[in-house]
Amino acid sequence: MLGNGNNHKLKIFSGRSNRPLAEAIAKVLGVPLGRITIDDFPDKETSVRIEEDVRGRDVFVVQSTCTPVNQHLMELLIMLDAFKRASPARITAVLPYYGYARQDRKDKGRVPISAKLVANLITRAGADRVLALDLHAAQIQGFFDIPVDHLYAVKELAKYVRGLNIPQEELVVLSPDEGSIKKALDFQKYVGGKITVINKRRTSATEIEHGHMIGAPVEGKSVVIYDDMISTAGTIVGAVQAARQHHAKAVYVCATHGVLAGPAIDKLRSVAIDQLAITDSIPLPPEKQLPFIKVISVAALVANAIHRIHGNESISALFNDDPPAVR
Repeated sequence: MLGNGNNHKLKIFSGRSNRPLAEAIAKVLGVPLGRITIDDFPDKETSVRIEEDVRGRDVFVVQSTCTPVNQHLMELLIMLDAFKRASPARITAVLPYYGYARQDRKDKGRVPISAKLVANLITRAGADRVLALDLHAAQIQGFFDIPVDHLYAVKELAKYVRGLNIPQEELVVLSPDEGSIKKALDFQKYVGGKITVINKRRTSATEIEHGHMIGAPVEGKSVVIYDDMISTAGTIVGAVQAARQHHAKAVYVCATHGVLAGPAIDKLRSVAIDQLAITDSIPLPPEKQLPFIKVISVAALVANAIHRIHGNESISALFNDDPPAVR
């Protein structure tokens, strides 16, 4: 449990998108979850009422903008507006999952940069600071005109992989496409082994063609596929199939955000995955709980970051080789 003499000024509140994670964060920090009533009017407009005094407090609002994305985003904005009008000392939007992150550039004519639009909305709604986890593109930090602390779940997922006790000479980290090579290399620093990458080509918005592998051979090896998110699972399933076609002995998958949209669950059922590890940045509903899915909590990571922000301490210490342990 984290704590110091200033924690009486610290307030953690949760939206409806991921209350279990918010409760776990508050438990690590040793503070009660703030009282707030969130409901819907008959026409489905969102109603928010803060049920305790927050004047002069350091307020952290936990909300993943996951499915239903628009509802949870609007709920976040209304909560931020309610807090802004209640005179806290500071409001930090804690976004374990940042929706709309994939539209982060204008790569064709007459399209929006939705990631920038959402950043503007969060800022204008009242956030003084943002704490995010594994943004789909790191440059999204620059879309905000307020401070952004960017966390990575790589150490939590790497700890899971090390717990598999795979011999180093047998371990291969597989990047599912060329765009994920840097993430895979960062992951490899924590788990060891060798690295390889799949040459992937997107033939349409929903169709992906997987080509040959570049790097260490995977035949007879235990392969760990690492990515920041699994959305419709097309990329991951293609990578699993490619690893199996190249006679990998075992295939594990790690990803921070289990979006698991559309046909993702059916696709994952169709391939031979030994285990899939995702974090609780997005809640996993019962209908998506497959036997081989393991959920890794990021509550301690986020709680450590909140503790440091509240105490005006450096966040970068969390990325050192030996970050402060949560007690």
